[in-house]
Amino acid sequence: MARIGVFLCWCGENIARTVDVARVAELSAQIPGVRCALDYKYMCSDPGQSLLREKIVSERLDRVVVASCSPHMHLKTFRKAAERAGINPYLVEMANIREHCSWVHPDREQATLKAAELVRMSVEKVRHNEPLRPIKVPVTRRALVIGAGVAGIQAALDIADGGYEVVLVEREPSIGGKMAGLSETFPTLDCSQCILTPRMVEVGQHPRIKLYTFSEVEAVDGFIGNFTITIRNKARYVDIAKCTGCGECWNVCPLKKNPSEFDYGMGFRRAIYVPFPQAVPARPVIDNKVCAKLVRNGCGLCEKKCPTGAISFKDEDRLIEEKVGAIVVATGYKLYSIGKEQPSDKLHGYGEYGYGKYKDVIDSLQFERLLSASGPTSGEVRRPSDGAVPKNIVFVACVGSRDNAKGLSYCSKICCMYTAKHAMLYKHKVHDGQAHVFYMDIRSGGKGYDEFVRRAIEQDGARYYRSRVSKITQENGKLMVRGADTLSGLPVTVEADLVVLAAAMRPADGVQELARKLNVGYDEFGFLMESHPKLRPVETNTGGVFICGACHSPKDIPESVAQASAAASKVQLTFASEELTREPEIAGVNERMCAACFRCMGACPYHAIERAEIHARNGDLIKRTARVNPGLCMGCGTCVAVCPSKSMDIAGFTEQEIYSMVEALA
Repeated sequence: MARIGVFLCWCGENIARTVDVARVAELSAQIPGVRCALDYKYMCSDPGQSLLREKIVSERLDRVVVASCSPHMHLKTFRKAAERAGINPYLVEMANIREHCSWVHPDREQATLKAAELVRMSVEKVRHNEPLRPIKVPVTRRALVIGAGVAGIQAALDIADGGYEVVLVEREPSIGGKMAGLSETFPTLDCSQCILTPRMVEVGQHPRIKLYTFSEVEAVDGFIGNFTITIRNKARYVDIAKCTGCGECWNVCPLKKNPSEFDYGMGFRRAIYVPFPQAVPARPVIDNKVCAKLVRNGCGLCEKKCPTGAISFKDEDRLIEEKVGAIVVATGYKLYSIGKEQPSDKLHGYGEYGYGKYKDVIDSLQFERLLSASGPTSGEVRRPSDGAVPKNIVFVACVGSRDNAKGLSYCSKICCMYTAKHAMLYKHKVHDGQAHVFYMDIRSGGKGYDEFVRRAIEQDGARYYRSRVSKITQENGKLMVRGADTLSGLPVTVEADLVVLAAAMRPADGVQELARKLNVGYDEFGFLMESHPKLRPVETNTGGVFICGACHSPKDIPESVAQASAAASKVQLTFASEELTREPEIAGVNERMCAACFRCMGACPYHAIERAEIHARNGDLIKRTARVNPGLCMGCGTCVAVCPSKSMDIAGFTEQEIYSMVEALA
């Protein structure tokens, strides 16, 4: 017969204020099989754990129930304490009498009786628990980082500097992401390229980083410690191993008027091009949609001019397979679609702002390129329509953010700060100009952030209006920006030469498709979901997959870098040993009972169930059955719910254990 010990925690006053813990201990001691029932003020403390271990030895206990807070907080704590006293850790159960009882019930008598019932249920469950052993999984100690913006670069460098190989995949021709296109960064106004370029070069030259640019993740198979990644390396039409980056090819290309993606359409590039001067790798790529040779078999001047024979118009996409043990997703962001609704975009945009209709209405990233020394105007602020210097400029914040009617309900977090930066940099370049900012609220949480915004207002003279812009029209060559100042209660109309829209941050294109390949969840806006917002902020519910940067939520550069280093530390923790220990509370199949309907395969969100066959010694097929891959299973229990033959069960949560808890309430 089981010898069960019950240990109840006061949790200071959190539990004891509402629950009569001593009385619950008395009631628990009357349950058959319970050899001792004790209460203590703080069971999770060292004295509390020592008491638990002493009673296990003196009472020869073989099972333990701890009634305290959520098992998410201290289940591992009590399991380790019991294990040190000689009990299998999976013969320890927790009854949550804090979150499920004392915190939600004002009546002390009812809360006490409910706590006693919760303890009785846990006692009945632990009575039927079986000893379990952790699962050992071999680990491939290489990491995949998807996305090579500042977050992906930081994660890759941290992992590689930790001694592990990294496969870094970037879908653009160069690494650097959005930060590579910025002029200066808040709140210090230091040069973006000065910060980022050395890190980009370090990535390109690091002996433990294998870089795939102009590439995308095609497929992901396997599980934590043992992922197989298929990467599509898109046809570049330039052999970067042969290319020296001399520039002869793009200097002779006659197709010069192609909108530059790096300049967000503010400048032009050739059909063969390097995205920007500091690109890594500093090797060109040919745009197969506009190249005369590829479109109509004409031109070909670049191939003739190349001194190393690096150009090949017969180049094709290649599928490359890589083995890794952990994955970091750092796919970044894009801006909210401001103009007319696109067929693939469910958002309506802000057509009344004239973006796409008036040339002098641009978004914040386009304005960054006007400010940048490497931009289309060499750092001079000029209007796109006629090249004139704008003397009155309007910045409109929260375009798409915090707008349930037409945009997105969340705050994009960084718009207030970069709008203040834009107003400040504009004044530095156009000394006699005037900046106007239309805002909803100023949100500048961060070290030195509020002081930065005050500086834009008080030192650089930016005029702030607490107002939503209702409409932007063009009259007599001027942009008329109309709104209502909610502080003064008066209407506001500003004649502007240039309008900059601070559009909301959204997840990058394709991130939801990538999430499905990785079996990672995402929220209603498309941002990837963390496992726990406080305790596991860079982990996902899929083991071995971590997230960082703006693919998780809107972030500034310091926060993205910090989260990238956190994700890298989690990867290095995964690689700390050659074998990975996993919790054994996963699904299992009674193969003799399995009816081979395979409904479980279709229901499993982690693709952890596969078809299997049982053969006799002579090779004859006995039967077909489902089988669980222990490396992939996350123990969610979906397969148990859909199995018609009741041949599926979760270790630690078997039907017998669950039914015994229900019967305890009868």
